[in-house]
Amino acid sequence: MSAIALHDLTAPDLMDRDFPPAPGVRSSGRGHLRLVTADDLPQTGAMRAPAGTPLTLTRRARLLMTLTVAGALVVVIAAAMGVFPAMAAGSHTVVVQPGQTLSHVAVAELPELPMDRAIVQIQLANEMNSLDVQAGTVLQIPQP
Repeated sequence: MSAIALHDLTAPDLMDRDFPPAPGVRSSGRGHLRLVTADDLPQTGAMRAPAGTPLTLTRRARLLMTLTVAGALVVVIAAAMGVFPAMAAGSHTVVVQPGQTLSHVAVAELPELPMDRAIVQIQLANEMNSLDVQAGTVLQIPQP
């Protein structure tokens, strides 16, 4: 582009004009970009809603609130039904002593169940995926 053409495009009378879109170009329906100066910005008080104006929530916000309340209700109902073993009524805790295995704890704490079922109950109550326990580990013992 030559310097003369560039000078013609940056002339003050051309800068403020709105040019029509080129033929074949679809308009997005939005205005053209323009430079915003400090005088164009609203005052800080103008950004606040007037007192007494009700809060308007978007569709996404209403969906988020609905899902949050529904999730909280599910957790409360599950806890009331005893789905979470640590919160179940009648469960108690045991501290694993040095030299004790999960089998020893299962036989001592759940004598009315067969050993394999007692081990599985303790594993489920404590979200364990192995038979390994360390001394000092606190185990939830579920009600049989």
